[in-house]
Amino acid sequence: MMTIRIIPCLDVDEGRVVKGIKFSELRDAGDPVALARRYQEQNADELVFLDIGASHQSRETMLSIVEQVSQQVFIPLTVGGGIRSVEDMRRALQAGADKVAVCSAALRDPQLLAEGAARFGAQCIVLSIDAKRTENGWHAYTHGGRRDSGRDVLAWAREAEALGAGEILLNSIDMDGTQAGYDLELTRRVAEAVNIPVIASGGAGTLPQIRDAVAQGKADAVLLASLLHYGEFTVNDIKSYLADNQVEVRWSSHQSI
Repeated sequence: MMTIRIIPCLDVDEGRVVKGIKFSELRDAGDPVALARRYQEQNADELVFLDIGASHQSRETMLSIVEQVSQQVFIPLTVGGGIRSVEDMRRALQAGADKVAVCSAALRDPQLLAEGAARFGAQCIVLSIDAKRTENGWHAYTHGGRRDSGRDVLAWAREAEALGAGEILLNSIDMDGTQAGYDLELTRRVAEAVNIPVIASGGAGTLPQIRDAVAQGKADAVLLASLLHYGEFTVNDIKSYLADNQVEVRWSSHQSI
């Protein structure tokens, strides 16, 4: 049976973790280094850091945070936001990231995925898709969910896999921060369209909804933010619930030094 990964997501703006609803209405959620340590202690399988600022200074702040986290936290780190070139990928990996997530830049230049995979290996390249429902399916959005690229999400996911992406981080703009549940149809359709792991993101509000992302959405991993940041549940709470409901999870203990 496939082991499901539980991955806290930290959206970072000006050095602080923030959380919003449908990519807006941001509020402070804490210090990224402290939260990363907390989630490691709670047995998180990986961490995702997304730089939601747009400036050069924001990217420099993010790299500094990644360096600090990588010195204290010893689970895989994925870094995204503002990754626009192979050089940006190199800098993130050099700062301590294990993977890099690319969204807008990959839609603008799909060959960036191929170049990154050739340089660093497909296992390092995560395609982040910000998906929004349309009349006939879903479109991939850019610029933090503000611009419609016009690309069909399923077609884009298949193309990205062919180019060399090793994983898909699938963000539902419609469900983000609502705690109303993941977009199960979107997640399932993408998971069935590709042969690489799909991380479900956007909308977790209850433990049964997390199980549904796996059982019905066929996700390989779930991304969580609000549910964890504000102390409603711990990673261990989620793993215990999933294990009690026939979902295989990892229990290896991470120890901070």
